[in-house]
Amino acid sequence: MKERTLLFFALVLVTANVFAQNPIVFKNAKMKTGDNPEWKDRHFNDKDWTSILLGRDWDSQGFAQYNGFGFYRMHFSLPSAMLQQSYWKDSLLFYMGKIDDADEVYLNGKLIGKTGSFPADQGGYATAYSVERIYKVAANDPALLWDADNVIAVKVYDGDGNGGMYEGSPYIRMKDLTDVLAIATDFKKNKGANTCTITIANSHNAALTGSLEMAIVDKESDKVTQTFRQNVKLATAKPFYKELPYSTGVRNSVKIVFTEARTGVTISNEIVLPYILTPKASDLPQINGAKVFGVRPGSPVLFKIPASGQKPIRYSVENLPAGLQVDAGTGVITGVLHTPGEYTMTFIAENAKGKGSRTFTLKVGNLLALTPPMGWNSWNCWGLSVSDEKVRSSAQALIDKGLMDYGWMYINVDDAWENSQREADGSLRANSKFPDMKGLGDWLHSHGLKFGIYSSPGPLTCGKYLGSYQHEKQDADLYASWGVDYLKYDWCDYFEVYYKEGDQSLSAHMKPYQVMEKALVQQKRDIVYSLCQYGMRDVWQWGAAVNGSLWRTTGDIVDTWASLKEIGFDRQAELYPFAKPGRWNDPDMLIVGKVGWSNSLRQTRLTYDEQYTHISLWSLLSAPLLIGCDMSQLDDYTLNLLTNAEVIAVNQDPLGRQARRVVDKDDQQVWVKQLEDGSYAVGIFNLSKEDRTQTIEWAALELPGKVSLRDLWRQKDLGISDGRYEVKVPSHGVVLLKVK
Repeated sequence: MKERTLLFFALVLVTANVFAQNPIVFKNAKMKTGDNPEWKDRHFNDKDWTSILLGRDWDSQGFAQYNGFGFYRMHFSLPSAMLQQSYWKDSLLFYMGKIDDADEVYLNGKLIGKTGSFPADQGGYATAYSVERIYKVAANDPALLWDADNVIAVKVYDGDGNGGMYEGSPYIRMKDLTDVLAIATDFKKNKGANTCTITIANSHNAALTGSLEMAIVDKESDKVTQTFRQNVKLATAKPFYKELPYSTGVRNSVKIVFTEARTGVTISNEIVLPYILTPKASDLPQINGAKVFGVRPGSPVLFKIPASGQKPIRYSVENLPAGLQVDAGTGVITGVLHTPGEYTMTFIAENAKGKGSRTFTLKVGNLLALTPPMGWNSWNCWGLSVSDEKVRSSAQALIDKGLMDYGWMYINVDDAWENSQREADGSLRANSKFPDMKGLGDWLHSHGLKFGIYSSPGPLTCGKYLGSYQHEKQDADLYASWGVDYLKYDWCDYFEVYYKEGDQSLSAHMKPYQVMEKALVQQKRDIVYSLCQYGMRDVWQWGAAVNGSLWRTTGDIVDTWASLKEIGFDRQAELYPFAKPGRWNDPDMLIVGKVGWSNSLRQTRLTYDEQYTHISLWSLLSAPLLIGCDMSQLDDYTLNLLTNAEVIAVNQDPLGRQARRVVDKDDQQVWVKQLEDGSYAVGIFNLSKEDRTQTIEWAALELPGKVSLRDLWRQKDLGISDGRYEVKVPSHGVVLLKVK
């Protein structure tokens, strides 16, 4: 079997002698809400405007819930030395990061770029919040004022949710070699051997010659294990290829250095290769996943005992309550319990290698999702191109690849399943991509999986499909008839209703979620209620009041380090008091594996170190774990990332605490989560651009001075630590420990 993972990286200019240039980087800007054509002009006086950080939405900086137009203005001097020392001398690049939702960018009053469209434009408003803005201006453009003061004015329109220049640090620089040379790394596994194929492509209109050096480096010891040197000619239409073998059992990197012959300009990059920390699971049976599960009295019970180990496995349950039954071949428990209370039982899994068991509690009451939901959602991979076939494919892969054995159970269909119009009686049907929703639900349930669906309280969803506005009870009845177990309810077009009604109080903001909650609670089956309204009006403070099981705390995540850092590290730290069993802060879905939000899938842009950080942080946060990639294309690395039973146990811990950030200094963060057994999960994170050795003082974490340590990713005991612990942490990486 051949496995392939394709990643793309931009080269980095590290030494350029006479061609050196320093970009002009913007950290903040002047900002004002509204729309005035004079605000784009160079000489406009903006001294009384609000100073605002770039790379963060304006809602979190004093403009909460603002939707409409706003202007950013950035002043800068443009030195002619930048032109004289550049390689190409023909144009400048203006990088504006990501902007929510649409923008026009002006240089000294002249329009130099536009992305998305405004309400008055032909065709109307169109968001482009996920697009990075890069605009090019010729070096001889009269709008450029060399050795003088210049102004960039960015006109932004935010249609709903958070708005503004929310991700990336804007900068200006001359076009150089980094813009015409790109590296692609293709990771292959064939007959048990791992190979990294490195491709260097030249998009310039002429060939480039120079020397190329490559080296495989063991990042733990910093020793070079392989080297390659060659003089190369990089033709425009003929990429250069080189294959290098590597091992996934060690954290290796490949260092690449190209020196252009004519100028001596040197560009380089270092790429960490896929590495697998978690050992192969034992053939012995092991019960994994949640230790507790909630159902309402009289609702149908469906729970698959998650057990890893050599197949086939036979399942049994000691003290199984009357009214429930277990399928000995599949481990699926079904039935109904009518009497409220806690029912404690013992799960048993047996195979040819041995026997495993674990205590499990079924709580019959009014609270669902007693541990964070785990499963898959269609949005981050397929976006609006989702279909019945794609959903079944990912569900089948989740079964075949063994993720059910670790507690992954929900299969959630996001936006774009809805028909274009309702029936005469107001009922909603699925569109042609989903010919039989009840059949899909029945098929999922037959495998022990749970069925999730999506809607909006507005007239339309975010994808402009039909929402549930004024049809809430009708739609809830429909979902129950299909066997739906989970509803993601996305604010989206409800802004239209909200502003039309004119009441912008907190109660008005809560109203649409209360209406659907009343409809859901009347159903004769349990439907986990996921509130998706991007953290507006501090939803964590009132989500439980509308019986939300989980609530989104931010806008959508994308597969970049900037997005992961901003949403995971910057926005969750103060929310720990609001997380508990049945009530979870949701920092959005996972961005590992192959994603794309469309039919065009690609490997996540997160590095392998960043993906370990992603899963570790979400587990410490007690965040819902919803995989967002195409499950049918899981590679060994991603599968290993998602099937570490000890890391999942941190996420599913019955105590339900969210980790607290107890250290935040010099790009080092330490998060601590109390666990049910009295131990602690400790995440040591390195947010810097270089690997670092970090020292942890246990007393500073309010932990005993002498503790035993276990590396959760490696599933390895580290012995006793007395007073302090020193460890090397990868750039943007993590060391995840269990401390007792």
